[in-house]
This record gives sequence, structure tokens and C-alpha cells, in this order.
Amino acid sequence: MTASKFALILGILAALAVPASLAAAQYLSGVTLLDALYVGTPVAVALGLLALVASRRARLAATRSVRPVRAGWLRAARIAAWTGFYIASVAALALGVYGVLVWAQ
Repeated sequence: MTASKFALILGILAALAVPASLAAAQYLSGVTLLDALYVGTPVAVALGLLALVASRRARLAATRSVRPVRAGWLRAARIAAWTGFYIASVAALALGVYGVLVWAQ
């Protein structure tokens, strides 16, 4: 598996981590929405950061390669990595605002 495909998979997993935790809270009776976000957000942040690092390494490997590189995989990996990281950042921001509001009460 090439580095760009690995970065693409990590980016997709990062983008799906928060919605998957919300779906778990919806369908499992013992999981609350807040508990699901407490687990899903750090997982998404970690996967998003790993996807960003992997996409940068894939781009570096592509520039150093002698063989022709398919730019579509690199572009898709970069878009998926940033999308996953943005979703994780929004979830972390939401948890931060919730924490401030609970603290202010």
C-alpha cells in the first residue's frame, strides 16, 4: 500500500470517527451523547493528525520518486486528511464550549 492510500484511509477514518460515535450514542442504550463525544473526539483528532503527517510524507515521497506519480491519490489523501482534522477540531471546539458553559453555571 502506498503512503498516499494509507493517508487517504486515515483521513476517511478521522472524518467518520465523530459521526460513528454519535451513531453509537443513538443506537446503544448505555452510551450517552456526551460520553460518545468524549471518546470520538480524541480518536478523530489523533487520526486526523496522523493522516496529515502521512499525506505530507506521501507528497515528499512523490517529489523524490523517479517514477511518475498519480497526483489524484495525493490530492484525495490531502483533502480527506484536512476534512477529518476539521471535523475533529469542530467537535473539540464544541466540547470546549460545553465545558466553559458548565463551568460558568
